[in-house]
Order: sequence, then structure tokens, then C-alpha cells
Amino acid sequence: MPENTVTTPLAPMEPEDVADAFAYIRAIHAADIDTACAIADDTGPELHRLLLDVAARVFIPVTAADDDNGEPCEHSFLAAALGRLMLELLCHSVCLAGPRGIADNITRFTENIFTEDHGDVADVLRQLEAAGMKQAMEAHSAHRTTA
Repeated sequence: MPENTVTTPLAPMEPEDVADAFAYIRAIHAADIDTACAIADDTGPELHRLLLDVAARVFIPVTAADDDNGEPCEHSFLAAALGRLMLELLCHSVCLAGPRGIADNITRFTENIFTEDHGDVADVLRQLEAAGMKQAMEAHSAHRTTA
């Protein structure tokens, strides 16, 4: 069995990047195309990178979990590979690689993995955004005090 690779912690996003990415995801989820387009126009081509960053933060922690008393097992490797594959598809697949495809996949993943009986996806997205914003604000304030 191959050795389990340690997932490198992701560098925190900037607070405004978290806000922009999740605003777009929520707009797509709500089928508010006008708002999604406005966010995409304001953010520009950077939106693609921001959404991939959010996708990595949503997919990787879930799929990289070792759940065999803290020890890696064969399922750990499969789950981690699945998470990496999902990100690769979002990065390189023609039909999924655009902002809309990435946002839709984050929403579907959230619905299928983080909610019970396909519950309130919007609430879970708000919780994910709050967690990302907290991390970004903590990193941002730590950076300001050391600069």
C-alpha cells in the first residue's frame, strides 16, 4: 500500500476573495444569474482561481480524512484520490472548468456530502463561507501585526 501523503495546509484566502467566491456560488445556487454575472464581471478572470481555491477547501478536507483510528487505510487513499480527481476535473475539464461548472460542483458536493437528506445547502454554504472568512481574517490580522 502506498504511503499516505500529508495534505499540505492551504494558505488562507484573502477576506474579499472569500466573500467574492461565496457570493458567486450562492448566486448560482439561487439561480440569480444577474447577480452571478455582476460578480463575475467585477471579479474578472480571477474568479476562476478563487472558485478552485474554495473547491479545494471543500473537497480535500472531506476526502483526505483517515478514519481508521487515525491510521491510513485503503479507503483513505481512494477518498484522497477522488478529491484530487474532482479538483483536476474542475481545473481541466472543458465542460466543468468554467466558474459556473465549478460553482455547481461545489454546490452539489455540499448538498450530497454536508447536508442530511439534501437539506439546506444555502445554510451550509454560509457556514463554509464563515469558516473561510474566519481563517482569512485571522491570517490577515496576524500578517498585519508581523509586518
